[in-house]
Amino acid sequence: MSTTTTVVSEISREVQGNRGSEYPVSPLFLNRWSPRAYSNRKVSDQDVYSVLEAAHWAPSSFNDQPWRFFVARTEEQLSVFHQFISEFNLSWASSAPVLVLVASDKLRPNGDPNGAHSFDAGTAWGMLALQATLLGLVTHAMGGFDREKARQLLNVPEQFELHAVIALGYMGEKSLLPEGLREREVPNGRRPLSEVIFEGKVK
Repeated sequence: MSTTTTVVSEISREVQGNRGSEYPVSPLFLNRWSPRAYSNRKVSDQDVYSVLEAAHWAPSSFNDQPWRFFVARTEEQLSVFHQFISEFNLSWASSAPVLVLVASDKLRPNGDPNGAHSFDAGTAWGMLALQATLLGLVTHAMGGFDREKARQLLNVPEQFELHAVIALGYMGEKSLLPEGLREREVPNGRRPLSEVIFEGKVK
């Protein structure tokens, strides 16, 4: 069976005791979390492109598909990314074997503004994260990076908005993390569903 057809049917060891849903959902959604400890195990070409393929099948307004992915996998490419990631994030993200900068085109193909480009890029990131989980990989999205420096170093056109850098790889031991981050290396919970739902209108 191809790894791209893996089915997540059980709650992972890390998630047990830390997460639970109020209503039934696939374990896939609970198993997806954002660790910071990465092993030095390389991610295969097939798995990297499977993750990006899943992201590319996200829905988008008018099917414009505004998302763009700048991928770093080689030592040379990763060293460039490391130059624009914040010091705090680099303290752990420097171990990730793959980094992906998610951007989106602010203009539609006809030149009109695309008011949904950020929304659509966020959807693509969600698809990317879920496919990674299916493959036994972990992801962590970072907003802490120098956007202007990234734009300059990667030669990104002004019409692309830069959203987040995604660390992608296999989970490592939390003992590898800086001391202040080890205690935070657990799946976080969610506020009650009732706090984020408004039935009809705000009361």
